[in-house]
Amino acid sequence: MTKYIFITGGVVSSLGKGITSASIGRLLKSHGFSVNIVKCDPYINVDAGTMSPYQHGEVFVTDDGAETDLDLGYYERFLGISCAKANNMTAGQIYQSVIEKERKGEYLGQTVQVIPHITDEIKKRFTEASRGFDITIIEIGGTVGDIESLPFLEAARQMKINKNSSDIIYIHVTLVPYLTSSDELKTKPTQHSVNKLREIGIDPDIIVTRSEKKISEEMKKKIALFCSVVPEAVIEAPDAKSIYLVPEIFKKQGLDEQVMMLLRLRSKKWDFEVWNEFAQNVKNQESFPEIKLAIAGKYTKLKDSYKSLNEAIFHAAVANKIKVKTEYLDTETENPQKAAQYDALIVPGGFGDRGIEGKIEAIRTARENNVPFLGICLGMQCAAIEFARNAAAIKDAHSCEFKPKCKNPIISLMEEQKNISKLGATMRLGSYSCEIKKGTLAQTLYGKNKIEERHRHRYEFNNEYRKVFESKKMIFSGINKKLNLVEIMEYPNHPFFIAVQFHPEFKSGPLFPHPLFTGLIKAAMERRNNAGI
Repeated sequence: MTKYIFITGGVVSSLGKGITSASIGRLLKSHGFSVNIVKCDPYINVDAGTMSPYQHGEVFVTDDGAETDLDLGYYERFLGISCAKANNMTAGQIYQSVIEKERKGEYLGQTVQVIPHITDEIKKRFTEASRGFDITIIEIGGTVGDIESLPFLEAARQMKINKNSSDIIYIHVTLVPYLTSSDELKTKPTQHSVNKLREIGIDPDIIVTRSEKKISEEMKKKIALFCSVVPEAVIEAPDAKSIYLVPEIFKKQGLDEQVMMLLRLRSKKWDFEVWNEFAQNVKNQESFPEIKLAIAGKYTKLKDSYKSLNEAIFHAAVANKIKVKTEYLDTETENPQKAAQYDALIVPGGFGDRGIEGKIEAIRTARENNVPFLGICLGMQCAAIEFARNAAAIKDAHSCEFKPKCKNPIISLMEEQKNISKLGATMRLGSYSCEIKKGTLAQTLYGKNKIEERHRHRYEFNNEYRKVFESKKMIFSGINKKLNLVEIMEYPNHPFFIAVQFHPEFKSGPLFPHPLFTGLIKAAMERRNNAGI
């Protein structure tokens, strides 16, 4: 029978419930258990696909094409699992499903209510996601006390009914703020948060405290006393140098032992060596040689907009034992020719025409100055436009996304996309196959001839321009044969110039860094060494 761990948060949002969930999952997996993780988002949006990165951070895409919360990226990276639609549920999905059943008459004339109909739908999805796993961790988004998350919390409470006390535990992540004026940490917000949770009917078994400074043993005892847990169940989660050190921090405090004791589980093995080796390299990163990398995009004011991208860069840096200093190049307000000053350039995915000409100019600068370059999704499309204009002399080359009636649409819509009116879940989403041409940079990096990568876009390279590009030495090294679409293009007269239609950052992890990023970082270091810097 599956065991359940519910993780809730209190006092403020963005405390790190996702990292806490992923870290606990990593520890339990190291003990030999099969672990799945589910994220519950209380917003009414059906998914994250139509939400602004400024409000929500990046949209993480799964193999089966779900547009989800960025926490699923943490789950995949920490546990090495492949998440799916079932790993992310929103209030919008739940209400939509219940209303559709009501319209079909499936409730046989009943008055449809939050309890039991909404909570039953939530519990059903909890159960479905747990099939085949020893442990399922369920992270409930938002903060205890928010009206939006109440149905999920109520469903979590109901899950314990008719089950053994060792089948389900509740872990509450809360803030212990530090007041500079009085130079002290305050436990009262945690006490109030736990009281609010109890009002809902949930008694936390473990409390994870987020704080800037170390919590004394006396303070742990105080929290334990007022929150009715044993002192050993009060776990510190101080600000860490890297999120990848959190499992080790939890392990040292015996969090995994507490969880297994409460769930009546016995460790099957202990295999933490590979993760620990990565963590040691993270600790030693300050001693590594440094390179400067530019990300040219428009969401430069919010780092969560490029969360997976930054993590993929970090994984590749640690794998190469290189320290990467990442800087954002705002292509709307800054001179894009600054790209020549960096050791590498990435132009990531995005939507809309803001900053497009700056991105195109930054890519031209990188191509002509031998700056290692990786273009991702929109970055590949900008690279195609740049090459058409400056190498193939197609001066009015553009994308139909930004200039619908352009004379030379290098980037265009697939036929089936032309009549779509809805925005949500209508792009080319999820995993698609790509066949790689032999003897190319792509084949060298991947070490194989066929790959699967995740997509999130509408517009594609226009096949009518393939021949003219090839006549100017551009290589289309990756093709989706089924749809006859360009997936990878690379320019051989360059130290490292490759652009891809997919999002490789979604498949990178600390123990499995993505080859495109490791190749880019390595090329950047070689360029820096050759320059004698």
